[in-house]
Amino acid sequence: MSPRKAATVKAVVAKAVAAKAATGKAVAKKTTGAKATGAKPAAQGTVRTAANGTASAEAAALAAKIEHDLREGRSDTLTPQAFQALMAALCKSYGTQLEAGVQFLPLASQTSASPTEVMTTTSALLKAANLAVFELGMWQSWTGR
Repeated sequence: MSPRKAATVKAVVAKAVAAKAATGKAVAKKTTGAKATGAKPAAQGTVRTAANGTASAEAAALAAKIEHDLREGRSDTLTPQAFQALMAALCKSYGTQLEAGVQFLPLASQTSASPTEVMTTTSALLKAANLAVFELGMWQSWTGR
């Protein structure tokens, strides 16, 4: 990984952690105020940030650890089983958030991962789910995604 790309990744992770911490504090204040005034909680299906941001902070820390190890030439930070569990959870989380109306791309920018890394991962995900590129294209045309 190039030093420029590493710096970009580090900046994105730091910005995400800081934004999540600031958002978490604001949400906590709003929730406390709602309870104190007897206001009804947000309706079911309303998009909210994580209650305490712990999982997000842990995920950001894990991402930083993996990026650091890759820069150091260590590609074995995660066992295949841990990687598979994490990838499955990320796929489920992303799909669930999109269904809930949260719209964001899974990568922060085009420099977050190289085109080759994205294509390799995409190809492997399709193979793991026993899907072909044709099926992906059909699904995209049906759903508009």
